[in-house]
Amino acid sequence: MSTSFSPIPKPPIDKFEVTPNLNYDTDLDGFDWQTIMDELDWLPGGGLNKAHEAIDRHALNPETANKLAMIWEGKNGEREDYTFADMKEQSDKFANVLKSLGIELGDRVFIFMERVPELYFAFFGILKAGAVAGPLFSAFGPDPVKDRMEDAGAKILVTQPDLRRKVTEIIPHLPELQHIIVVNKDNRDPEPLDAQDLSYEVEMAKASAEFQITNTSQNDYSIMHYTSGTTGKPKGAIHRHHAVIQQYSTGKWALDFHPDDLYWCTADPGWVTGTSYGMIAPWTNGVTQLIYEGGFRASYWYELIQKYKVTVWYTAPTAIRMLMKAGDELPKKYDFSSLRFAASVGEPLNPEAVVWGKDVLGHVFHDNWWQTETGAILCANYASSEIRPGSMGRPIPGVELAILDEDFKPVGPGQDGNLAVRPGWPSMFQHYWQKTDMYNSRFKRGWYITGDTANVDKDGYFWFVGRADDVINTAGHLVGPFEVESALIEHEAVAEAGVIGKPDPIAMELVKAFVSLKEGFEPSEKLRRDIMRFVRSKMAAAVAPREIEFIDSLPKTRSGKIMRRLLKARELGLPEGDTSTLEDD
Repeated sequence: MSTSFSPIPKPPIDKFEVTPNLNYDTDLDGFDWQTIMDELDWLPGGGLNKAHEAIDRHALNPETANKLAMIWEGKNGEREDYTFADMKEQSDKFANVLKSLGIELGDRVFIFMERVPELYFAFFGILKAGAVAGPLFSAFGPDPVKDRMEDAGAKILVTQPDLRRKVTEIIPHLPELQHIIVVNKDNRDPEPLDAQDLSYEVEMAKASAEFQITNTSQNDYSIMHYTSGTTGKPKGAIHRHHAVIQQYSTGKWALDFHPDDLYWCTADPGWVTGTSYGMIAPWTNGVTQLIYEGGFRASYWYELIQKYKVTVWYTAPTAIRMLMKAGDELPKKYDFSSLRFAASVGEPLNPEAVVWGKDVLGHVFHDNWWQTETGAILCANYASSEIRPGSMGRPIPGVELAILDEDFKPVGPGQDGNLAVRPGWPSMFQHYWQKTDMYNSRFKRGWYITGDTANVDKDGYFWFVGRADDVINTAGHLVGPFEVESALIEHEAVAEAGVIGKPDPIAMELVKAFVSLKEGFEPSEKLRRDIMRFVRSKMAAAVAPREIEFIDSLPKTRSGKIMRRLLKARELGLPEGDTSTLEDD
């Protein structure tokens, strides 16, 4: 879907009780990344490790060692608190567990868990051991887990009993997997482990609480996030420890972290926002973070802000639209006086949502833009700057954005084109795992081509227009149509499938599938439901088709490629454009 946002009169900027960390118009003279790098501790041997910057440097400082790092609330209302010293001890122990299992520098360790404290201990333990962390979305079905772990050659999987059962069938297809560590949180699930599985609790009880962080360099790999494309399986975007420089700085600049903040990021740690801004950015800045295990419920989200006196809140446009749908009266029951800064990311935030935040919650939402590949925020609406509802803001210091034409040359203000970034920002991804040609294809004439289209106004504010490819953005999750199509055609009745994103007022886009059936099968509501159930068993329900339409045949080029563009045009009643390559009926 191509969505264009236009400026509307801005609401008055919030009056904060603290001075914003960045005044965009006055603080950028002579900017140098080295200044930010000097604010970090670095390792004794001169290396750099995200876990040291996020956890250990605070734990080793007597003034911050006993400061609360995490307030965790479980889905059943239970609460656990952890200081930076606690976080260091638990992550040190897990690093020792990994070393005892033979994990070495660069090995891939994947996490498939709900938002429980042990996920965070494991994540930083992986980084301390010098391994590469591979976070997985807890709602994934077995196929997405298999595709990612198989591609990465993961050696260890850390999971929970119910999720372990979900992926039982794929384990024999992961030849490089050596160990599965199962976290049995508070004996919630007393079922016995598989004979080959390891108990997290047993292994942690045996492990030493002291660990010397592997002396990783700033160029060693740290995190691998998988992102979907138009064709083929998801690709693993690899990030270095060097990315911490930008994650730390944008926490200050774009989210305006201050030392006494209570921060809540609603993103799942299986996605890049949940790691970059649900772990690394807040804790490198030494702020206390609320982690909530449960899902969305408007009334309870409001209650959490009130209960814990949240000061900085980072969420997604889909969640904001769901809050809007819950009505303007509900927020009046809650106290938001602690909140001073709210931001959103993951998809374009419609202008109406910005104004709604100001009118109903008392705070505008500061939208920002970045991608899995960029590793950190690249463009933002700042605490000290004018808010232009619908704009994704202005570039962060040290980052050059541009709008390019089809020849990859810059265009002037107000013209739509390819959104591009000049390579060299600290959190830039370094590779697509085992896909060198694909990685190289993203760089043209000295620019990284983001795959988004946008424009920039005369004052340097950027405005999102749409995706330049067929990737679907549903509730902030990027879904590759090929993945869904592949799952669909595994059903015994499906001959061919074409998948598009259909506009939706809440999720931005929903996944719609067009299906042609094999001989002997007839369209019916029962078959439609059966196909939906089948695909949801293989993928996350959040990214499986919400609609299925049966058609006799799919439009294809003469070379046999399904023309998703035509499917979308026909669905939306738009001009079909050039059909010269369409195969004859």
